[in-house]
Amino acid sequence: MRRIFLYTILLLLPLTAISQTLRTNDANAQAGKNLGFGSGDIFNPFSKDTTKREKVEAPKEIHQWHIDEFSGNPIPVNADTLPHLYQNWHLTEGMNGEYNFLGNMGAPRQSRIFFNRPSDTQYDFLQPYDYFIVRPGELFFTDTKSPYTNLSYNESGDKVTGDDRFRAYFATNAGKKFGIGFLFDYLYGRGRYDNQSTAFMNFSLFSYYRSDKYNYHLLASRYHIKMAENGGITDDEYITNPEKTDGANSNFGTTDIPVHLDRTWNRNEVYTAYFSHNYNFGFYKKMRKDVSSDSIAQEVNRHMSERSAAHSGAQTAGTVDSIGDNRATAAGSDELELRFIPVARITHTADLTTNRHEFLSYEPANNYYAHNYLPYDSIDRTDYWTLKNTVALSLREGFNRWAIADITAYISYRYSNYRQPDTIGAREYRRRTEEHTLMVGGQIESTRNRYLKYKLRGETAISGDDLGAFLLEGKGEATLPLLNQDTRLTVNAHIKNNRPSYYYRHYHSEHYWWDKNLDKEFRTRIEAGIALPRWRTSIKTGIENIKNYTYFANNSVAYGNRYLSDITVKQESSNIQVLSATLKQDFKAGPLNLETELTYQNSSNKSILPLPDINVYANLYIKFRIAKVLNTELGADCRYFSSYYAPDYSAALGQFVQQNQKERISIGNYPVVNVYANFLLKETRFYVMYQHINEGIGNMNYFLAPHYPISPKALWFGLSWNFYN
Repeated sequence: MRRIFLYTILLLLPLTAISQTLRTNDANAQAGKNLGFGSGDIFNPFSKDTTKREKVEAPKEIHQWHIDEFSGNPIPVNADTLPHLYQNWHLTEGMNGEYNFLGNMGAPRQSRIFFNRPSDTQYDFLQPYDYFIVRPGELFFTDTKSPYTNLSYNESGDKVTGDDRFRAYFATNAGKKFGIGFLFDYLYGRGRYDNQSTAFMNFSLFSYYRSDKYNYHLLASRYHIKMAENGGITDDEYITNPEKTDGANSNFGTTDIPVHLDRTWNRNEVYTAYFSHNYNFGFYKKMRKDVSSDSIAQEVNRHMSERSAAHSGAQTAGTVDSIGDNRATAAGSDELELRFIPVARITHTADLTTNRHEFLSYEPANNYYAHNYLPYDSIDRTDYWTLKNTVALSLREGFNRWAIADITAYISYRYSNYRQPDTIGAREYRRRTEEHTLMVGGQIESTRNRYLKYKLRGETAISGDDLGAFLLEGKGEATLPLLNQDTRLTVNAHIKNNRPSYYYRHYHSEHYWWDKNLDKEFRTRIEAGIALPRWRTSIKTGIENIKNYTYFANNSVAYGNRYLSDITVKQESSNIQVLSATLKQDFKAGPLNLETELTYQNSSNKSILPLPDINVYANLYIKFRIAKVLNTELGADCRYFSSYYAPDYSAALGQFVQQNQKERISIGNYPVVNVYANFLLKETRFYVMYQHINEGIGNMNYFLAPHYPISPKALWFGLSWNFYN
């Protein structure tokens, strides 16, 4: 890992140095400087004289944005260079520790906060790895005045049980409209427990082009995700009561704790490609330079009204063919500029995902699985690829009397192809299945009004395998002057009627096998929130009702004094309600800061949909500067959740599943405390953190999934270094 880190720096530094040289040469040429023969200088194809050249400071201004995966529109975000909470960036359990996972960095995870989980049942083997997978809507597209590079490295432990993650991000522009870059991410978690390693790699290329009329965003990624599966430890008392086991031996380490599986892996080979482009129809008009993009619609409407009145004879003087008042026009052309006014837009988006998933077991797991459907030497593998194309036509807000908001109509077609094992008699073959869905929909969105923003979308399947599925969703945000401050009110709601995805209905493997005729899952949710910035307070509450909740049921079979693993899919026909409320409250007194987040949840059916009643995150730190240049945060944070019967994890399925109801165990009621020192020096962020410092204190029940203990205390170091050249 350290060699990879060093080699990448050595590779990127010459590239950025060349970019700096070429840019300097371009600047010299534009300034009319004579270079080469006849100038009286030594010939240098890049610069005048490298021994006398003045030092040029590279511009450090960057702008970053995400994109709306549905429309391809850019969503401005803060640059990914903020130092606060950087010490938590690499944690698989999330920035605020809200995820359950298997203990090792990068291992499959699931949010304990139900409203933060994906609301569909799209089971594509990648959902538990969302820690590592970068969707198009999560990538930072970058507009930069000089080539921008970020290198980050996080490490803990030694070469036997330690963890490493190296990440390189590069972005550059070729003019104001076109940008290109790449993301390289390598993660290697050796694991504190036996047979638990993770080895992930992601290489992504992205580019964009943004002009008045034509725009596109492109992201292409290749992922290699390989994880060793150990099936959990054989006896939880190695953690909770080590004195009752041979774990009390002073020479007994975490890698000596026996586990269920050996020489067993899950592997995913994934390719994704996303391309969204649009063409804007409109016209050019002169406009005051101080008119913001959000005010263009109002200015155009006012201008059109003035022209209409002038043409009808109501106005006889003072009308000009520009957008802005007569005073600005009279002041001179320096206060006006030619701006493009978009009126309508046509958009095409293509989204492709392919995955080859394999479950590899080279060591027979005796008396562990209830069934063996395939011969031992068979390849337990499934492949799928899916392609979705969407074409949309939009009218921009304010440029038509009927367009009180951005109005979009669209049609989308999704094609999916699956291959998995099947048998005819004693013969095994690869079964191929195709699915098609044609959907139509529309969206209304208004974002230009400062005080009220909203988005409404609806779609339904009119043909294909998902015929009858539909979606209605809405989001709204209002800013009101309440309690002597700008108070932000939000509301989110949706109604979804979706068929469970293919692998919930059909799955064939060595140990689990089902073909189900499932009903559509019907979900309704409403969530509302209020944010009081001056008081550092935000409150959010919501309720969701689910009919035909689809889940992985545990049908483990009794075998002597133990149970053999058997998983299938079931639906709960009766309604399940989930109530959730979250309070975020921050405090500040001079350099002392306290950030808290408290979530309450209640599930009406805890055996099928278990959730912790309470989930807490708290971060106490002091913030100051050393020698006026080193920004410093010293503190400790804590994550805690109440005891509950958390979902189990199935190694052969690679998913979180219902616990065996006949021998279920509870986890939780155990705080995990980390202490840290977080620093920012110019363009460099770095931290030192002691994770799980409270190990050995309290009830020792440090599990985030049944039979999967989290890592013992460990020292972490992390570095993020920005280059602008």
